[in-house]
Amino acid sequence: MPGTASRPTDLIDERISKLGDWRGEILGQVRAIIKEADPDVVEEWKWVKPTSPGIPVWSHDGGICTGEVYKSVVKLTFFKGAALNDPTGIFNSSLGGKVRRAIDIGEHDKIHKAALKRLICDAVALNQRARRSSAR
Repeated sequence: MPGTASRPTDLIDERISKLGDWRGEILGQVRAIIKEADPDVVEEWKWVKPTSPGIPVWSHDGGICTGEVYKSVVKLTFFKGAALNDPTGIFNSSLGGKVRRAIDIGEHDKIHKAALKRLICDAVALNQRARRSSAR
C-alpha cells in the first residue's frame, strides 16, 4: 500500500502525486470526470498484495470501474462494460470479454469527457436496476 495514507481518497491522491508524470495527470482527470458524472460515487482502494500496491476503484450501488496505471496507458476497466451502450466507441480494450470492457488512455490521447460521463451514469443506473431487482 502506498505511503502512510489510510483513506481510499487519500491513497488515490497519493498515487496520482507519486506518479508525477502524464499518467498521474490522466488518472486525476478521469477521477474528476467520474466525480462530476456521479457526485455520490464511492472511492475505494482494492486488491493490495505483495506484488501490487492496489488500485483505485469507483463504485455506486456496485462497482463502476477501476483505474489501473501501466507504463504506456491508464486503463479504466468497467465491471459491466459489455452491458453498457457505447455509441461513441470509447471502449477500446478488452472488447472480446463477456462482461468487462476497458478504455486505454495513452499519453497523447484525448479524453472524450462527455462519452466517459455517459458511461459512468449508465453504469450507475445499471447497478441500481440490478440492486432493485435483487431486492424483490
